[in-house]
Amino acid sequence: MIIVKHKSTPQASFDKRYPEYKIIDVTSKAPTPFVKLSPFYPIGDIPVPLSEGHFAQSVEGIWQGLKVFETASIDLKKLEVTTMKGLKRTVRKFGNVKGHQAGVNNHNLLPYIIARKQIYLPAYRWVLDHKVSDVLQLIKNEAEQHPIILLDYETNGDVENASKPLSHAYLVKYYLENNFPV
Repeated sequence: MIIVKHKSTPQASFDKRYPEYKIIDVTSKAPTPFVKLSPFYPIGDIPVPLSEGHFAQSVEGIWQGLKVFETASIDLKKLEVTTMKGLKRTVRKFGNVKGHQAGVNNHNLLPYIIARKQIYLPAYRWVLDHKVSDVLQLIKNEAEQHPIILLDYETNGDVENASKPLSHAYLVKYYLENNFPV
């Protein structure tokens, strides 16, 4: 069994409510090798969805790079970030988000949930399929011995819920359970 909990949950809470669970942090602050599951991690050579011939260092770089704001278009430099820092592009700086561009060379804008399904999910799925099988196997091995808690800064596992960012820990859970969305 795998469940997802917020990274800031106190250890005492886990000890009390889930004493038999193995806790695995999959955030950008996680230890190696689990940090590789973070969408911020520069795993490299990720095909940019809807953008034949374009590749990115991280899933978050793709998501942020294709985001279009009131005062800013896409930012292809985000595709090349290898430090896990400086990836976020905020409404405070650029105004409201208009949508995500449907690829590097297509100027059509996708609404949030459609972008999540056509950009974020395929990019993250590609990473799970091609770059982190060893890390996923470690989690599978642990799950055979104990129930697992995956820690993330986000806990929204509903792809259709646009009110909160999607939890990549839930995507790992779904993938391991052969239930990856879309």
